Amino acid sequence: MSVLVVGLSHRSAPVPVLERTAVTGDDLAKLLHAVHESPNVAETAIVSTCNRVEIYAVVDKFHGGVSGISELLALHSGVPLEELSRHLYVHYEERAVQHVFAVACGLESMVVGEGQILGQLRTAFRLAQDEGTLGRDLHDVLQQALRVGKRAHAETGIDQAGASLVSVGLEVAAGHLGPLAGVRALVVGAGSMSSLAAATLSRAGAREVVVANRTHANAVRLAESLEVPARAVELADLDAALADADLVVSCTGATGLVLTAPQVAAQGVGGDGRDRFFLDLALPHDVDPAVGALPGVRLAGLDELRTAQEAARAIGPEAVEAVRRIVRDEVEAFLSAARAAAVAPTVVALRTKAAAVVESELARLAGRLPELDERAAREIQQTVRRVADKLLHAPTVRVKELAAAPGGDSYADALRRLFDLDPKAPVAVARADMTAETDAVEPAPGSASAPWSGSARTVEGTRAADESGGARVADAAQAARVARVSRAECADADCVSAAPADAGAVDAGTVNAQAASVRAVSARGGAPRGEGEQS
Repeated sequence: MSVLVVGLSHRSAPVPVLERTAVTGDDLAKLLHAVHESPNVAETAIVSTCNRVEIYAVVDKFHGGVSGISELLALHSGVPLEELSRHLYVHYEERAVQHVFAVACGLESMVVGEGQILGQLRTAFRLAQDEGTLGRDLHDVLQQALRVGKRAHAETGIDQAGASLVSVGLEVAAGHLGPLAGVRALVVGAGSMSSLAAATLSRAGAREVVVANRTHANAVRLAESLEVPARAVELADLDAALADADLVVSCTGATGLVLTAPQVAAQGVGGDGRDRFFLDLALPHDVDPAVGALPGVRLAGLDELRTAQEAARAIGPEAVEAVRRIVRDEVEAFLSAARAAAVAPTVVALRTKAAAVVESELARLAGRLPELDERAAREIQQTVRRVADKLLHAPTVRVKELAAAPGGDSYADALRRLFDLDPKAPVAVARADMTAETDAVEPAPGSASAPWSGSARTVEGTRAADESGGARVADAAQAARVARVSRAECADADCVSAAPADAGAVDAGTVNAQAASVRAVSARGGAPRGEGEQS
């Protein structure tokens, strides 16, 4: 099982395509279950924001996972697969983990460093949990991504250097209207983006802020929280509020236009000689694009805010590079831990097999030498266990160290082959709800009278601890809960970011042919570039 990301964002698709693919509410839950129930997918979560739709999945087949997910996204969005595939990107295995971590840190955001993505990731995580589509592997990836995002904001200046999309939009508005102190503002919506806009306008010293929202009580609460004159109006009174506003900020969850050009013009906008600014932060759009053609009116939507000059902001390159280093370090640590954890069930299976061999031989000896007294039997028992433990200790410790490196999964396979372990045994161990002490190994039939068979025992290395650092069973079981992400190399800049180990280099043409024409986009090497950088 490997982690797969299939998605599109402001970096790969124009706003009209993002609008059509945006998934919310019941539709989001339906798509989540459709992906989870599709072939090749074991776990899934979906991040759907105004700037990105990304499906995170754990799959057993690369091409099957990519084609199945892209087809479902096309079906649910109504965008033909041929058109949609031109804007999709794919990340696989290591690069998938790297991408999720970079997203959590704000490196993939329209405004580099914005912190809202952490809340959006957390929402996706909780929805997948509630809907039962989140398993152990994806749980660990998303949990760690949230931790990495928090670390990046806490340890670097990207939090302060970067601005939210709202702040960027209001700066563009100030460029058209002049200083925002003294403006009359109308805020349509009372969600997080609208609330942030209202609070920012309040701090800027707006003359008045009017809040309109479908749920009037929410508009009232928002208006009452502001430190400047503010009032709430019903949506039915929106037209009257338009006439007085210098600045209109709209961000609702409506599926159609909230403000049309005839509606706005009917309130005198564009005909009274006043400059006005409309900031549309919604996806799909709230404001009719024709509003921007009215005299004296400028309309800025998400497309305009993502230009390098207006959206990138003056984010210090040092802060961005510091976050990139954090992402690289965290990805390496996570994958090393995952690879080491992947070998743990094999180590436990080996020790369990050794314990069974020890007990079987002790039982056989007890049957052949019934005259041994209890003291001699105990000495033999302890000696045999110590020999088995010491023989196993060095290879099991070493294989865990080797497994942490790229390609380390081959060592677990070698261990299984060398010791002829049942291939199903490590899987059973990984799934078992293990405790600090292993269960008793039953003695061979007919040996119940042996002095060393009266109590539960295993090889010393599988007991509470190993004096030289050998794995505890409890530790191995805990480590096995870390997501297993196999090694793969990035094939090329404009191809899949990591190809299956048995598929060789997979270029864009191969993916187009074999995975429903999905073009996989990945940056060449290292963490993805931040949006604030020039190519």
